Amino acid sequence: MKISRFGAFKKPQVIIVALMCTFALLAHADDAADKAKKAAKEQKEIRENTQKVLQRLYKAQPAAQAAVANGAGYGVFSNTGVKILFAGSGKGEGVAVDNKTKKETFMKMVELQAGLGFGVKKFSIIFVFGNDKVLDSFINSGWEFGGQATAAAKTADKGGSMAGATTVSDGVWMYQMTDKGLAAEITIKGTKYYKDDDLN
Repeated sequence: MKISRFGAFKKPQVIIVALMCTFALLAHADDAADKAKKAAKEQKEIRENTQKVLQRLYKAQPAAQAAVANGAGYGVFSNTGVKILFAGSGKGEGVAVDNKTKKETFMKMVELQAGLGFGVKKFSIIFVFGNDKVLDSFINSGWEFGGQATAAAKTADKGGSMAGATTVSDGVWMYQMTDKGLAAEITIKGTKYYKDDDLN
């Protein structure tokens, strides 16, 4: 009976390969667990921040609470914009909520603004969506404001539930909160909103 000269190495090699595969699977599982833990932490922070922003909004404009509750849904985003010389940029995160299903969709926002100046500007944006169509479009197709413009924070019915908000599209209203409170004038920059694949 002949024994292959490689026979003595065959069994150890199989064991080594099996161990390597096991270690790779364990490492992958640990990585997946770390990512899930990190995502859960970020989701919690966004939820907590969302409630803080909404409470500040309701305090500054009590009618906004009914507007947010009665809409098809709402979105809350917090942003830090950095402006240096002729260009600036900013990024933020937030969540869009369907009032009917209570489903949360975590999203990101990025902006690029032009203009001369220095400084860091922090603010929060609250969207109110009047119907399912505009809510679905915002969540699944994203949203983008081009250029830069300002709009007075008012509606045709100043005393109505949307008082203090600006109409930015058919069926979509926006509030802007700064460190000083509800903004009387909203700045609409080149801003893009889109799903956060890591948190959904």
